[in-house]
Amino acid sequence: MARTRTFIAVEISEPVRQRAAALQQKLARTTPGVKWVEEANLHITLLFLGEVDNLDLVPICRIVKQQAAKLPPFTFEVSGLGVFPSVRRPKVLWAGIRDGGDELKTLHENLEGPLLELGSYRREERAFSPHLTLGRLDSEVREGAWTPILTEHEEWTAGFSQVTQILVMSSDLRRAGPTYNVVGRAPLED
Repeated sequence: MARTRTFIAVEISEPVRQRAAALQQKLARTTPGVKWVEEANLHITLLFLGEVDNLDLVPICRIVKQQAAKLPPFTFEVSGLGVFPSVRRPKVLWAGIRDGGDELKTLHENLEGPLLELGSYRREERAFSPHLTLGRLDSEVREGAWTPILTEHEEWTAGFSQVTQILVMSSDLRRAGPTYNVVGRAPLED
């Protein structure tokens, strides 16, 4: 049976995308060992489903549409930098979410239960923390190397994005990097 690597996301606005890309370019000049997310691929992931049967894509889209209709549109702010899982062992560089983070968490929670019931999602061990992934750090990055960078960019902001829909996305992994395609769109409550 055919399977598709799938995730559920919200888009970021073009100005936020451009500011995030400008920060990536600035940091790339002084911080080697980072695989930067391509500008076109920047987004906020709500849930990563992994490989799902193509037959499950229709019920997944239906669930996302039902849950999206329960919430009104909202905005969120992309601001500040951090790393996962910790500064001592940084693996992912991300931009944080200030205003609107609670609404993103609510979307995640509303989607998680029905997708668990469908069997298309496995709950992650760590709690959902909305963020914008900017890059993946090489394992050679030494402990504490990012502390001054994070401190310097505590007040950095990329601005606001409005959420009017949730996207069900496919991810095709290629040598040059992943290619994302929209499988389904679910508008938030009008």
